[in-house]
Amino acid sequence: MDFDLLIGIFPQVLLDGITLGFMYALIALGYTMVYGVLEFINFAHSEIF
Repeated sequence: MDFDLLIGIFPQVLLDGITLGFMYALIALGYTMVYGVLEFINFAHSEIF
């Protein structure tokens, strides 16, 4: 693989990874908050809220 291409793509891949990780963290936080309040795992958020 061309090293210049790798250096050019790296910032975009890094930003994509951080963004995806942030979205996963928000989803996990939502499930954690629902579990903390209702004390059971509920995968149907729209049915309650």
